[in-house]
Amino acid sequence: MLKGLAITPPVIGRISIGRVMERNGKRLPEKDDQFTLTSQVQGRDGWILHPLDEKLRKEAEGQKLRAISMRLLFNDPGLNLRADYSLFDRTTGRPICVGNGETCRRAGKEGVATLPCPGPDACAFSQGACKAYARLNVVVGDDDALGSFVLRTTSFNTIRTLAARLEYFSAVSGGLLACLPLELKLRGKSTTMSYGTPIYYVDLVVRSGLTLEQAIAQARELDEQRRVCGFDQGALDEAARKGFANGAFEDLAEDVPAVVEEFFPGNAHGGKTEGTTKADSSLQGHLEDRVARLNSV
Repeated sequence: MLKGLAITPPVIGRISIGRVMERNGKRLPEKDDQFTLTSQVQGRDGWILHPLDEKLRKEAEGQKLRAISMRLLFNDPGLNLRADYSLFDRTTGRPICVGNGETCRRAGKEGVATLPCPGPDACAFSQGACKAYARLNVVVGDDDALGSFVLRTTSFNTIRTLAARLEYFSAVSGGLLACLPLELKLRGKSTTMSYGTPIYYVDLVVRSGLTLEQAIAQARELDEQRRVCGFDQGALDEAARKGFANGAFEDLAEDVPAVVEEFFPGNAHGGKTEGTTKADSSLQGHLEDRVARLNSV
């Protein structure tokens, strides 16, 4: 295994809520109110749709795609959802600093150093350009048992909700997260800071048509079937754990520019978004920036 290279779950597609659009000569993220499944290939008009996207929309019978049936790869909640505070260089697209609120890994001229992490609000180094960033890997469909779709998000609502659900489902199922029949669900809410405009975030729930008790029963049955067949879930979790720990930063250099464009729009480290005016320093500007962050699923 190559040292310094994080070995992450194989990705066969992306789950997004929106896309990057070109407006007035600038490429800016535009949010949506439904899921989209794409491949990892980009065309002239953006990411090319994955074949499963059309299949799921047909099953939705003309409704917006706001629920996706899926399973998780791992029993360990922290392996399915990795969340941290991230700072990227907007010019080079390279990760500069990744932390968890206690410690961080920061890239410098002398390599990667481990330093204290005060969090984005109290960090003088990031100058406000650091924010929460998470990746959730899920299995959609039956074609590839170990191939996953990745959902990337910088939404605190999504990160907090998914983290809580994963811990709760793990607790009530006796640690059988990878066997539970679940679904991703898009929810909306309004707050005073969003001026009444719906903010969409991703939730994780028991698959439609099942009670929690039925889902747990199915998980136990599937776990037993896998054990009989020799499927070693514990070994899979351990392999993933070692793979993540093998590198300082999870995202590949070739993938980071697209991540920065979609989730970290603006100038390089420490800079504000292009086109910043004096109004951005006003209370309204701060509120609008907060709304944008809340809505960045």
